[in-house]
Amino acid sequence: MWALTALLLLVSSSGQAATLEKPILSLHPPWTTIFKGERVTLKCDGYHPLLLELRPISTLWYLGHLLLPSHKKSIEVQTPGVYRCQTRGAPVSDPIHLSVSNDWLILQVPYTPVFEGEPLVLRCRGWYDKVVYKLHYYHDGQAVRYFHSSANYTVLQARASDSGRYQCSGTMRIPVESAPMFSAKVAVTVQELFRAPVLRVMGPPEARGAALGGVVLRCDTHLHPQKRDTPLQFAFYKYSRAVRRFDWGAEYTVPEPEVEELESYWCEAATATRSVRKRSPWLQLPGPGSPLDPASTTAPRAAALAPGNKPLFFRKPPVSRSVPSVTSVPSTTSTGLQFPASGAPTAGPPACAPPTPLEQSAGALKPDVDLLLREMQLLKGILSRVVLELKEPQALPELRGTPETPTSHFAVSLGTPETTPVES
Repeated sequence: MWALTALLLLVSSSGQAATLEKPILSLHPPWTTIFKGERVTLKCDGYHPLLLELRPISTLWYLGHLLLPSHKKSIEVQTPGVYRCQTRGAPVSDPIHLSVSNDWLILQVPYTPVFEGEPLVLRCRGWYDKVVYKLHYYHDGQAVRYFHSSANYTVLQARASDSGRYQCSGTMRIPVESAPMFSAKVAVTVQELFRAPVLRVMGPPEARGAALGGVVLRCDTHLHPQKRDTPLQFAFYKYSRAVRRFDWGAEYTVPEPEVEELESYWCEAATATRSVRKRSPWLQLPGPGSPLDPASTTAPRAAALAPGNKPLFFRKPPVSRSVPSVTSVPSTTSTGLQFPASGAPTAGPPACAPPTPLEQSAGALKPDVDLLLREMQLLKGILSRVVLELKEPQALPELRGTPETPTSHFAVSLGTPETTPVES
């Protein structure tokens, strides 16, 4: 009977070990830097086999790659290095880096990772707990806090911007007050609790609110693996107006009348205490043809359909850009020069067909050609009159006795110059 019980315990423990998680290694006191000669305690919390098993070795300890002889749940150490532990059948724990200093002043930081929204505590400690006076804390070379004597520097709700290299300085009375002394710089990294959320449109199979009309939006984010049990709340906004305040649900159904303004929505994720809040970008709609395209839910609004299931295009008709015809006005200063009015426009293409580029260019050049022809004709008349006067001076005797009446070059006739006899 006892043998059967031991066998059952062994089988059950072996089956449990196959799904074990890695143990948690802790440090007491919780500071990664100590003075030379001090001792700290390491504790390994995880699954430990029952004493009825054949090999009751519970814990393995590692310093770097060296296996330590102890198999207890906790050990005391004073040697610097990287420590790990392992319980039977489980993976190796996360490491703890222990530093040993021989300086007068050390800056101590916690060994556990600090996440967004959690307090960050720094401790400036003098040699074997001597009081530090005129204490300054520095972050990336800039002084951030001053104390008259020994005190911890605490950031109540850490942010990613609080990551960096920290240092402290102060004086000690040994036995008289010393000159300012500085600690070594220590790197601190604030871990991201969860990623910035992204607002997405849920597909039709997943959209539980589709039957009620509208589109279902989901605010997606991912927690850090070590903080996956942290509860988050979500809020949804349209422009700057909250359409749903913080609640535990990560989904929101947009009412059908507001589906056309999906791109004006965004969401926000936060912890229950609001110590960490992060907002998403504006909603990015999927491309056309995608199964998540919200246009499929608003097809009657997106395009009107003709009787033959052909979409109607709402475009303005093309504007005619034909060149208007130019009508010449006959000159009234002379009866000899007659300019025929521009004739009716020749038969062109049908009104419904747009003019070709060649026809447009020809129509635009027609007024310039007519003007050039007129001026050439006027110049010809003036030259013929000058030549006639030079060859036959007596042909125009009346012009010498009377002053010429100034006329415009548009009044010259193409034929024989008209003269008016002067009565004596």
